[in-house]
Amino acid sequence: MKKPAQPYLHFQDNCKEAMQFYQELFGGELEIMRIGESPAKEHFPENLHDQILHSTLSNGAFNIMASDMCGQGDLKQGNSVELSLDCDSKEEIDHLYQKLSEGGQIVQELQPQFWGALFAMVIDRFGVRWMLSLEKP
Repeated sequence: MKKPAQPYLHFQDNCKEAMQFYQELFGGELEIMRIGESPAKEHFPENLHDQILHSTLSNGAFNIMASDMCGQGDLKQGNSVELSLDCDSKEEIDHLYQKLSEGGQIVQELQPQFWGALFAMVIDRFGVRWMLSLEKP
């Protein structure tokens, strides 16, 4: 793994507002994808299409990623932040997935996603939430 862990923030219907605030504060480039603009929109009810599926703020010093989609039920203190790891190989993501899920909980199984990455979400045995990703070469 050559890249550092990145925070992934979860919001309750105000991700866009929060990320625009962070952009004003820290500068950088902000990318925002609404559910209704994504290839996965048919998997969501139409009343959620204005929510943010994924956003990234990159300012050269760090990246912040965020979403209105918590993925673990209702948003509450403790599930609003995850650590996201960009893996370098299939072997690495398989190893991390196996080790982090031992004694923990698999939230989303390791599998290919519509955006082209192999992806999983797990909560380790200490309660830390992890997002693992391997981009297609």
